[in-house]
Amino acid sequence: MAYDEKLADRVREALVNVPKVTEKKMFRGVTFMVDDKMCISVSGEELMLRLDPELTEQLVEENGTRPMVHGGKHMKGFIYISPGRFPNQKELDHWIQLALDYNPIAKSSKK
Repeated sequence: MAYDEKLADRVREALVNVPKVTEKKMFRGVTFMVDDKMCISVSGEELMLRLDPELTEQLVEENGTRPMVHGGKHMKGFIYISPGRFPNQKELDHWIQLALDYNPIAKSSKK
């Protein structure tokens, strides 16, 4: 499944002034790593965000969001957001900022 290149470009534009951003192809799309930690992914037409786990528990109850499931388990702190939740740049920036706010306290994956 291809990912939405236009959405990826919108995310790139939003992250232009954020230091230590790199991109990796993963999750059937492109993942934006901030300070070597997963932060935001574009997968298909959706965003996958790494957020405060308590916040994700609240958000998955809302329309247009769903938990990330890996190996049959819900991954705490990871959530998919459907395009209807970010119809404009202001809304997209809101979601991106939530992920950026959590990034400094998020644990790095083991290398």
